[in-house]
Amino acid sequence: MSSNIEIEAKVLLLKDEYEKIIEKLNLSKYRKIRQTNHYIDTPDRYLKKNGIALRIREKDEEFELTLKTPLSEGLLEKNENISWRDFEKLTENNFFPDGNIKKFLLILGVKVDELRVLTSLCTERIVVEYDGYDVALDKNSYSGIIDYELEVESSSMDRARDEVKNILSFCSIDGFSFNKVSKQARALNALEK
Repeated sequence: MSSNIEIEAKVLLLKDEYEKIIEKLNLSKYRKIRQTNHYIDTPDRYLKKNGIALRIREKDEEFELTLKTPLSEGLLEKNENISWRDFEKLTENNFFPDGNIKKFLLILGVKVDELRVLTSLCTERIVVEYDGYDVALDKNSYSGIIDYELEVESSSMDRARDEVKNILSFCSIDGFSFNKVSKQARALNALEK
């Protein structure tokens, strides 16, 4: 299991803004990575109520279980590879995979036998290094909704936000606000509508 601190600034975009960024940063030459995030919680949203995010990312026929918990700045992220059989057992039989994330959830008092895959979000992602920052441009699909998002990862939130501003300014995109609603929250909120 690996752990890291994730600090990202994010902005939701309109479709034409997404296309403008692709054009201005010459991103069409890069391969789009396809991935599906399967979001996990209890039926009564215990994890959400406690600020915890849990997902399985399916990419290139590999499955990575990720737990995110809030820090004063950013998120503590714990990752663990699981097999497709583990993924199948969870989706079909609600059997949560053994491992360090399960142990951590049990320490937090989570009833792992109540965890379910509630919804999924598919992403087409372009990832590049731009001015020394990791930049991701996403097209997300979930529950009949399509949205677009720009993410910049950095060592501090201020640096990440400054780089988002620089990219949007370079692309002549004004009137934006930073997005504090995660992909998981948007996908789960779409279920409730």
